[in-house]
Amino acid sequence: MAWKVADELVQLRGGRGYETAESLAARGERPIAAEQLLRDLRINRIFEGSTEIMHLLIAREAVDQHLTVAGDLIDPEATLGRKAKATGKATAFYAKWLPTLTVGGGQIPGGYAQFGPLATHVRYIERTARKLARSTFYGMSRWQGRLERKQGFLGRLVDIGAELFAMSAACVRAKEERSTRPEGVELADMFCRQARVRIEALFDSLWRNTDSADVALAKKVLAGRYVAFEDGILPLPSEGEWVATWSEGATSEKDVRRRVATASG
Repeated sequence: MAWKVADELVQLRGGRGYETAESLAARGERPIAAEQLLRDLRINRIFEGSTEIMHLLIAREAVDQHLTVAGDLIDPEATLGRKAKATGKATAFYAKWLPTLTVGGGQIPGGYAQFGPLATHVRYIERTARKLARSTFYGMSRWQGRLERKQGFLGRLVDIGAELFAMSAACVRAKEERSTRPEGVELADMFCRQARVRIEALFDSLWRNTDSADVALAKKVLAGRYVAFEDGILPLPSEGEWVATWSEGATSEKDVRRRVATASG
């Protein structure tokens, strides 16, 4: 979200958003480092694990309990004895768990009244959290062990959860600061309204998407089917490794500069 805000800042400032602060100052204008902000924020989607990798790690945590309970049921190498034991364990667990996904405080009119104007959003969060759990369970039932390969599906589940968490945080903060900064309720309300639109779109794309076609096309790209369309495109440098291999003493500044110079020609 921070990246999106910074990107829109550059867009609003037009050419001045693309200029460096030094360039703007040299022309006598305010040195607003919009492009610097955009570059600096971009690292948040890469470091400590890329967004895509973090999606998978978080999704694994989300389904870990299910795998603990019923993992042997979807394991093709599990023996009949292990499967039978897992069946009993899963039956006992889901007999208690599944009913909790049907009703809750979010369906009670007037529920979470302590949040005032934001109560409607908190009720939505509670209902949608249960819907998210149902969707996760359905995905596991449908694809079983193949779920780990459905990275697009898992990523959308995580994004929905992240949106719900952000909505919760916004509502709680606005409630706690309502007496000192009542205008925060208006900001939280608008954020939640926008988040709900994003969440509904994500739920829709869980089941209506081009994931399978994307994978098939990507395999054709890797196989070289569309190489002819690359004619006339500026070629990449032909020298240098895609990712340099590590060797002892290769991390010196001098060595790094040599590698960069070699790769850039």
